[in-house]
Amino acid sequence: MSRPVCAIVGAGEGLGQALATRFAAEGFALALMSRTERFAVDGGRFFAVDATQPEAVEAAFARVDAEMGAPDVMIYNARGGFERVEPLEASYDALEDTFRLEVVGALAAVKSTMPAMRARGRGSVIFSSATAAYRGSASHPLYAIGKFGLRALSQSLAKAYGRDGVHVAHVRLDCDLDTPIMQKLYGDAYDPAKLAKLEDVAEAYWRLHDQPKTAWTNELELRPHAETWTI
Repeated sequence: MSRPVCAIVGAGEGLGQALATRFAAEGFALALMSRTERFAVDGGRFFAVDATQPEAVEAAFARVDAEMGAPDVMIYNARGGFERVEPLEASYDALEDTFRLEVVGALAAVKSTMPAMRARGRGSVIFSSATAAYRGSASHPLYAIGKFGLRALSQSLAKAYGRDGVHVAHVRLDCDLDTPIMQKLYGDAYDPAKLAKLEDVAEAYWRLHDQPKTAWTNELELRPHAETWTI
């Protein structure tokens, strides 16, 4: 019997690697997608793809289908537009790049995976998101615009295709992740209680996939117990 497949778009070091490790522990084969290969994991195969290019996303998933099988889980973990800029100073090119990564790439990934899930009557689509999906920002408007669009896409998909057995979930990470980069940025102010542990976040994604159909979570907020609530 072939292994179920989990595809992760935006499979970089940090959360992407933690998600890959968690699903691999459950026996999943892994289709790992990013611009450059970042890590190796048991049962994982790397597919180079620029998520801002929908045709490239579709081509990568066509390879996954042919070489590994149609994904049972698709996690869209890409992030873009996190540059500090006032709204009126944002360039059109930067806005378009952010929208293509956060929304267009996500839609291409869904178009490439959801039809097979609907045909089987099961599957999970999970979007990694942030507090920016719920409020605008004077300093990071591009990030907010992208995440607003991603959340709208997630809600629309859940309402349209949940009845077909496909679990669609939008995960809002209201926190910083406990990665070496963040530890360095915090310096002496680093407090592990206020940062989310990668393995614990990955566990929450696994539980989303493993939920019974009669009690699905479509919007999930995650934050450490010591984190200040921002919304």
